[in-house]
Amino acid sequence: MSIEQENAALPPKTCTIDRLVTVQGDVDKVIAGQKTATRRNGRYADIGEIMTLEGRNFVVDRVYAQSLGELTDEHARQEGYDSVEDYKQAILSFHPGMPWLPHMKVWVHEFSPVQE
Repeated sequence: MSIEQENAALPPKTCTIDRLVTVQGDVDKVIAGQKTATRRNGRYADIGEIMTLEGRNFVVDRVYAQSLGELTDEHARQEGYDSVEDYKQAILSFHPGMPWLPHMKVWVHEFSPVQE
């Protein structure tokens, strides 16, 4: 399947890629190679789209839906955390009052550095 076909199978974006990674600590983790995915409540990027952080480019490799209950420690490590519990506590600190519901769906955006 081509990138165009994969993107066409996804629902419309709800935001733009420039809003995908905005917290400075997360930007630092991406640049250091410690963060290779971001989960959002909407779809912020298409597969193949380029995200630029501090002059460095990263390509979106995969975009898919996932429930919070499906998260594993490996997924948390993609986000730059040691465990699901560490990731959960960080997210809840960014979004006070947000419930952490296992059935809640998020959009996963996996990315990698553009090889130039």
